[in-house]
Amino acid sequence: MAPTPSLSRDLWQSDTAVPGSPPLLHSLREVRSVLSLAASDSYIFCGSQNQDIQVWDKKTFRLKDSLCGHTGAVLALAYAEDRKWLFSSSGDSTVRIWSTTTLKPLYVLSPYLETGAGDLFSLAWSPSLQTIYIGCQNTSLQWYDFDCERFHLGDTSASGTSTPRKPHKFFDSYPQFERKPADIYANNGIKSSRDASPHSDYTVLPPRAYLDIPPENVIDSAHYGYIYCMALFQDGDAGVRLVTGSGDEFVKVWDCSEKEPTELYAFECTNGAIYSLVIREETVYAGCQDGSVKVLDLETKTLVRNIIAQEGIDILSLSMINSDLYACSANGVVQRFSASFDCTASWDAHNGIVLSSIITQGNSKDHCCLITGGNDDHIKVWELTSLPQTDSAANDTQIVLPSLDSGASDTLTYALSKFISIPSVSSLSSHREDCRQAAIWLKKCLTQLGAKSSLLPTGEGMNPLVLGTFSGATTKNKQSKPRVLFYGHYDVISAPSEGWDSDPFHMSGRSGYLYGRGVTDNKGPILAVACAVANLLATRSLGVDVVFLIEGEEECGSAGFADAVRKHKDLIGDIDAILVSNSTWIAEDTPCITYGLRGVVHCSVEISSSLPDLHSGIEGGAVVEPLLDMVHLLATLTDKQHQVRIPGFYDQVRQQTAVEEELYQRLSTITGTPASSLSSRWREPSLTVHSIEISGPKNPTVIPGTIKSRVSLRIVPDQDLDTIARALCTHLETSFQDQKSPNKLKVSVENTANWWLGELDDFWFKALESAVQEEWGMEPLRIREGGTIPSVPCLEREFGCHALHLPMGQSSDQAHLPNERISLDNLRRGRSVIERFLSTVGKGTPSC
Repeated sequence: MAPTPSLSRDLWQSDTAVPGSPPLLHSLREVRSVLSLAASDSYIFCGSQNQDIQVWDKKTFRLKDSLCGHTGAVLALAYAEDRKWLFSSSGDSTVRIWSTTTLKPLYVLSPYLETGAGDLFSLAWSPSLQTIYIGCQNTSLQWYDFDCERFHLGDTSASGTSTPRKPHKFFDSYPQFERKPADIYANNGIKSSRDASPHSDYTVLPPRAYLDIPPENVIDSAHYGYIYCMALFQDGDAGVRLVTGSGDEFVKVWDCSEKEPTELYAFECTNGAIYSLVIREETVYAGCQDGSVKVLDLETKTLVRNIIAQEGIDILSLSMINSDLYACSANGVVQRFSASFDCTASWDAHNGIVLSSIITQGNSKDHCCLITGGNDDHIKVWELTSLPQTDSAANDTQIVLPSLDSGASDTLTYALSKFISIPSVSSLSSHREDCRQAAIWLKKCLTQLGAKSSLLPTGEGMNPLVLGTFSGATTKNKQSKPRVLFYGHYDVISAPSEGWDSDPFHMSGRSGYLYGRGVTDNKGPILAVACAVANLLATRSLGVDVVFLIEGEEECGSAGFADAVRKHKDLIGDIDAILVSNSTWIAEDTPCITYGLRGVVHCSVEISSSLPDLHSGIEGGAVVEPLLDMVHLLATLTDKQHQVRIPGFYDQVRQQTAVEEELYQRLSTITGTPASSLSSRWREPSLTVHSIEISGPKNPTVIPGTIKSRVSLRIVPDQDLDTIARALCTHLETSFQDQKSPNKLKVSVENTANWWLGELDDFWFKALESAVQEEWGMEPLRIREGGTIPSVPCLEREFGCHALHLPMGQSSDQAHLPNERISLDNLRRGRSVIERFLSTVGKGTPSC
């Protein structure tokens, strides 16, 4: 089973990390489900499904009153402290305004189209604009200005005036038996707030207390779904901003400086309806239908994090105090998340759905409470003791979101431990589902870190690509940003238990190293780069778009990768540079940058007779044996000096320069490896016979009827891949014909990959080299690799730009071997190198 995708560490489960859930201070019993909450200095107001608003005394927790008048469920409450008003909206398509000092009704506000507006789900009051904003079921956004000519600012006990209005078909109606048309003088007013009895007399408000939203104060189809939530904030000197969330999966930001909202921009959340919103400075937290909380930065207009609170369970309410976020879910659970997105508390708050929550000051200035309401007919008051001191006035100008690195158990290592636990072995069909789960987990991981992520198919029976795009900050002049593609692979090779000192699929830390299959090849580097990008995103420092393209077939030759990239090229977008981190240093203590890889041609050779397996004692000497043919054929590939004998094989090999020779001598001094050996491994072509397989039982009396062998060629600049592959096949076929054997030969090229050589003098390479030098305090070594990464030259060819290769591991990392490991320090400093590199290229770069 795949691990939970949440990257939020459950610190609340630790006895030493942080305190657990807050103590329950008091429990209040409601009549019906608590749909909305608000609080003044003296009272807690609870809007319920039974149409009334209960008023509880803050000090005594006793029921003070019930505000009656709505004929539908009370869906939203908003407290206007400056006026001592309470706004309530309902399923009866009205907004009512109450005095919070006298607890009497003041006004009834009807939306434009009255009941045609449907349920009024959300409210937001702006004291600076003296305007109430209303989110409606009919997708309209409406507002009423209490500072306009229609409303005279005077005594708040219903002394205002309004323009003449038409009668309301319910509130201004007569009993049906009277057969009289509705008029504004009908005796069908609002029930007294001082008497909750359904048999009490009615208190009739004067006509001037009935207000109507004019048609010019309406934005039709402000969303393409119900407007479930909204919040206001002051954007410095720019004025008032309104944020709305809807069932259409969008969060929209509106400029309300002129009172009439003007849409500025929209965030597409793609995680179901937006049920709740809370704003802290210029950061919006949006609770979604799928159980995630989107963290949106308003300054850079980017998604900076996606917190998985309760996967697949609606987040119906959010509350925030300083840097602590409280997420209330439809399963009755409330969770607290810190500024570093760790879960610091989780508890079962209600026996049912948590529908609403607020945070309000308690009985003293340094005391606050979280109040939650549920469909279990209870209001719970949770003591938050004292206000945290982390958000003092001195810190008000600081950026809200912190770095992800919060100590030894940071997001990087926490996520890597989960990633390693998925045995995504691509070469074994028994792990096919594990590979798919690894892709799904990584997609969710990138999404939480701020990317827009998806899976791309690669073909029948092959593992999908993970595509994740991190969008950099929008520039003021809206110039195009550089786009960097990061390539990696989530699949690993098999990990037989022999030779391992710990479970290969359970990451363990020992003496500064992390052990587990994939920690260095390639899951560790993938997450290091992802966390680097997330750090820059969270601190508003990401000036580039970073596109993650992570495959699941690299250990099997990247089958289907090239075709999938071509098919989805428009979705991936234009790319200016390619970044890879899929190798190790040449030594233990000196950082390196890889600038070259050899290419490869994998070939299968089969020789078979028309006879079955035979007994050597009976048929030996009477038949031409396929195994001897194979031995003679393979012997034609190289001479006694181990030089490849394929005609023209060395003709196009690029000659070694004086600069290269000097580099190899320097590396030889550092590593103790002869310069000639380094040259042979990195820049000279080679041929390898990998295996010879026989048919039949493997005993000394059998003449096998079929022999199979696997051969590979490693090629270098400037050898042509297709030419070399054809030359190999031609040489084998010609040599076999010369043997004049009656047996049959079958040669097939299974897969190929081209060589790669980086550009050492371009802007991108120098920026990466400079980032390594700044982080490590020394100049990195320029090295090449004898191995092959098929996708690197493929990506260069498809996107027409250069690739860069930053190894993070050390030479002793044991990639593909037992006890694979990576240095924790290397992993974290590799993340820092990526941050430095992206910061540099984000400041401006020539087009690729």
